[in-house]
Amino acid sequence: MQMMDQPPFLPMSLAEAKELGIDQFDVVLISGDAYVDHPSFAAAVMGRVLWDAGYSVGIVAQPNWRQAEDFQRLGRPRLFFGVSSGNVDSMVNNFTPNLKRRSSDVYSPGGALLRPDRAAIVYADRVHSLFPGVPVILGGIEASLRRFAHYDYWSDSVRRSILADAPADLIVYGMGERPIRQLALRLEKGERIGEIQDVPGTTVKEPVALWRGGSAQADLANGLKAAPEQDRRFGCLIIPGFEAVSRDKREYARAFALHYGEQDPFRGRAVVQPHPKTVIVQNPPAKPLSTEELDRVYELDYARQAHPSYRQPVPALEPVRFSITSHRGCFGSCSFCALTHHQGRIVQSRSEASILREAARLAEMPGFKGIIQDVGGPTANMYGMSCPRWTGLGACADKLCRADCPSLDKDHSRQVRLLRALLRIPGVRRVFIGSGIRHDLLLADEACCSLYLDQLCRHHVSGHLKIAPEHISRMVTECMNKPPREVLDSFRERFASASRAAGKEQYILPYLMSGHPGCTLQDMAELAEYLRDHHMYTEQVQDFTPTPMTVSTAMYYTGLDPFTLQPVHVPKDREKRIQRAMLRYREPENYELVREGLKAAGRGDLIGEGRSCLIGGRGARGGASLGASRGAERDARSGAERRPRSD
Repeated sequence: MQMMDQPPFLPMSLAEAKELGIDQFDVVLISGDAYVDHPSFAAAVMGRVLWDAGYSVGIVAQPNWRQAEDFQRLGRPRLFFGVSSGNVDSMVNNFTPNLKRRSSDVYSPGGALLRPDRAAIVYADRVHSLFPGVPVILGGIEASLRRFAHYDYWSDSVRRSILADAPADLIVYGMGERPIRQLALRLEKGERIGEIQDVPGTTVKEPVALWRGGSAQADLANGLKAAPEQDRRFGCLIIPGFEAVSRDKREYARAFALHYGEQDPFRGRAVVQPHPKTVIVQNPPAKPLSTEELDRVYELDYARQAHPSYRQPVPALEPVRFSITSHRGCFGSCSFCALTHHQGRIVQSRSEASILREAARLAEMPGFKGIIQDVGGPTANMYGMSCPRWTGLGACADKLCRADCPSLDKDHSRQVRLLRALLRIPGVRRVFIGSGIRHDLLLADEACCSLYLDQLCRHHVSGHLKIAPEHISRMVTECMNKPPREVLDSFRERFASASRAAGKEQYILPYLMSGHPGCTLQDMAELAEYLRDHHMYTEQVQDFTPTPMTVSTAMYYTGLDPFTLQPVHVPKDREKRIQRAMLRYREPENYELVREGLKAAGRGDLIGEGRSCLIGGRGARGGASLGASRGAERDARSGAERRPRSD
C-alpha cells in the first residue's frame, strides 16, 4: 500500500472523507469511547498505525446501538470493521465494584452515559446484521481479556469466550499494531477472513467438525477431564473446555493456569479451548515491537485533542493530554492485574531521542503550560529495564520476574538521564511521574537508588508520590504477588530522607485494596493499625473487583490458587463490605461495619477511647476514638490527601 499523509483527525463523517478524497474506507473502527486523537486512546493508535501503512480509516465513536444509522454512517469498509468497547471493559466502566450503575463515563463528552453493557458483543451484532459478509474483528481490553471461557462478576457465572458469543471472525488480543497490519495486508491480497487462522496475537474460532477424529475428538467429547496433551497434528495445547470449567471449579483453575503459562511471545504455544458449538484457538502472542517500531507508533501525528465535532470536553483526556508513554509491558505480575495477558511481561522501551522529540512537540502545542504530566508506562521506573532472556527465549516459564533476580537489569540510571534531558527542553518547566513507581524495584538497585530518589524528590513529585503496596499482611501480599511490609517500611524511610535532603515536604500516597482473595478480617485490622501508626490514612483505596483473566479472579471464583490448587479464603458479600469499611475506619457511616469486623476478628481492643483504638466505644457511634481523632489531625497537618482512587 502507498503511504498516505496523516490527516489532522481521522474522519468521523463522509464529509470529512470527501475532503480527503476517500470514496470508500478501507477500515472502519467502532469504539465505545469518544474519539480522542491521543496515543493513550486505542482507536487513535490503531487508526493512525493503519493509516501509516497506507489504509484509509474512519471512526464511528460511541454509536447509538439502538439505531442502525450510526453504524451505517461511514458505509461499508473495503476490508473490515474493527470493533472495540473502548479503553476499559464496558462492565467495569458501567458498574462500581458494588455492582451499582456509575453516574458518568469519563470517556464520553461531558461524562454522558453512551456505552452499552457488553459493548463489544452489541456493536459486533449490529455491524454483522447491517453489513453481511464484511469481516468483523474484535479488539481492545474487553475482547482481549474475554478470549477464553471466563468468570463474569456481573452475572456471577462462567461465560463463554466472547468469540463464541459475538458474530465476529476473530480477536486481536494484546497490543494490536503488528497483528492488525498483518490482517489488513492479507485481506488486501485477497485472502478470505476465514482462511486467516495463524496470525500471532489473534484468537480464532474453528468448527467442531475440524477437530473430529483421533485424540482431539476424544478430548473435545470428554470436556478434557484427563490431563491435557500437546496435540502433534496442530502443535496446540488443549485445555479444559467450556462445559468442564463451567461446572467444575477445579477444572476452571487448571485451565487458567495452563493458558496463563502460554502468554509468552517466544515460547507460547497455540491454546485450544472447546466450546459447545465452536472451538476457540488462541494463536501465540505477537512478538513485541522493537524500539524503532515503538518510536514510530508514538511519533505519529496525534492532535492530542478530542475530535472537533464534540461540543463538551472528554474528561479522560485532561489528566493525560501532555503525558508521554515511555515503554510497555510489566514484569511485576500482580495477581489482580491482567497485563500478563495483555501487554505481557517483556518491557519494550522507546529510545531517549524519540521521547525527547515528542516532548519538544508538546512544548510547542497550544495549551501547554510547561508541565509534562507523566513519563511512564504501567510502572514508570521499568523504563529501559531488560533481561537477556527476553530477546530470544522469552520470560522464564518456571518462575515470575522479581526485583531480586540476578538476571534482571534493574539499572535506573537510564531513566535518570532521560528525566534530566526532558527538563532541559525549552518550554518545559516540570516533568512529573504520575503513573507511580514500583518501590521494591528501586530498592533492589542499590547502585542507583539514592541517585534516582534524589532526582525524583527534587524535580518529579508534585507533593505526593504514588506507590501501590496494596496491603501489608504477609499472607495477603503473597496472594497478590506484592512485596512484603518490610520493603514498604524501607522505602518510606528512604523517601522521607530524600525529601528532607531536597528541602521539600512530600508524602507517599499509597494505593490500598480491600476484599482481595486471601485477605481476612484479621488482615484488615492489621492494615488499619499500620495506617494509624504511620499516619497514612487515605481514601485512595480500591475494593477488589474480579475482572476477567486475572489470577485473583480465578481465586475469587474457585476458592483455589490456580497454580497449586490449594484453598484460598475468599471474602464475599457482607465480609467484603466490612473489609472496605475497615480500610476507611474514620468515616462515620462505616462505624457499625467496622465495629462488627473488629469484633469478628477478635480485635475488640481496637474499640474504645484509648489512643490506640480505631473507633470509639458503644456510646460514640459514628465517631472515632480520641486517639484516632488526634491521628486525623496529624495527617491533616502532614498534608495527607483524602482523594478517591480512580479505577
